[in-house]
Amino acid sequence: MQQSLLVSVPEEIMDEAPPKSVWQYISAYWTMLCEMYYSKPISHWILLFLSSMGMLVAFPASSLLSRIYFANGGKSKWIISWVSVAGWPLIAIVLIPSYFFLKVFPTPLDLKLTLSYVVLGFLTAADNLMYAYAYAYLPASTAALVASTSLVFSALFGYLLVKNTMNLSIINSIVIITAAMTIIALDSSSDRYGYITDRQYIMGFVWDILGSALHGLIFALSELVFVKLLGKRSFLVVLEQQLMVSLFGFIFTTIGLVVSDGFHGMKYEATTFEGGENAYDSVIIWGIITFQLGVLGATAVVFLSSTVMAGVLNAVRVPITSVAAVILLHDPMSGFKILSLIITFWGFGSYIYGSYSPVKKDASGSIS
Repeated sequence: MQQSLLVSVPEEIMDEAPPKSVWQYISAYWTMLCEMYYSKPISHWILLFLSSMGMLVAFPASSLLSRIYFANGGKSKWIISWVSVAGWPLIAIVLIPSYFFLKVFPTPLDLKLTLSYVVLGFLTAADNLMYAYAYAYLPASTAALVASTSLVFSALFGYLLVKNTMNLSIINSIVIITAAMTIIALDSSSDRYGYITDRQYIMGFVWDILGSALHGLIFALSELVFVKLLGKRSFLVVLEQQLMVSLFGFIFTTIGLVVSDGFHGMKYEATTFEGGENAYDSVIIWGIITFQLGVLGATAVVFLSSTVMAGVLNAVRVPITSVAAVILLHDPMSGFKILSLIITFWGFGSYIYGSYSPVKKDASGSIS
């Protein structure tokens, strides 16, 4: 039996005949949503809402801050990568008091769980470095659009590793989003900064896609850790996992920063940064906070819902980031980029439809 995507679909809905009209489709979905809502306590939906908002607000903010860093004199990709995991103590500030208030003990660390955290931490460090290169060479709106391919990889890795559903609508969304990215690639001359070479622009595009692929893999592996190793259903487990992954990601990134003499580079960049040292410190500090809130929200969504839901929200933040970049950073918005954004929306819609379509039981009782 394949894993359901959000919550178990009620028996009554699975046994109903497929609706024939638009109104029947709407009615079926409304019934399913009501059943889903009442199947969970209100605290579940509050946490899911807050986690979703964390993704939709913090991730776009962190993306814009990354672009602001490079646009105003920042040079080091390692510094931006380090900023993305330097906020791990924020999780500890929330987690440690929770043990005392709830009178629970931390999850015991065995070899498999520790190794999983080390691997996820290393992958997170590599993912952040790839995205740092992307935002160094691409406009924020373009980088966000290219990063929407993470939805494609979330679907593929979710299917291969966690056995999430893969149907024609999801396959259709993969093709559509890939076509949208092709349009962006063909229109590269319209939004490339004057000081960015052709080779740098291409490398930014490539690193963005590779980072998106790794991002999708991290989502799927995080869900796999919950399913196979943790098992416990507690929000504290989410905090524990995020703390450990961010800690190991911080360790790996700090090693890279030390080797590249990045800490000394921070002092130099602060003195030459456009806007002065205060502006530089603000970008770094708020980058640390927003990155951590965004990743924590994504991890919580994976736990409270699924890789599919996290992938959808990760994709929804694309137009938010793109529009914000055009308004706040005056990113160029060509006709091809607008077309790509519209096509990407179409891909999102197809993905959501395929992910949330009511499913039916076959004769054997399994869900198809």
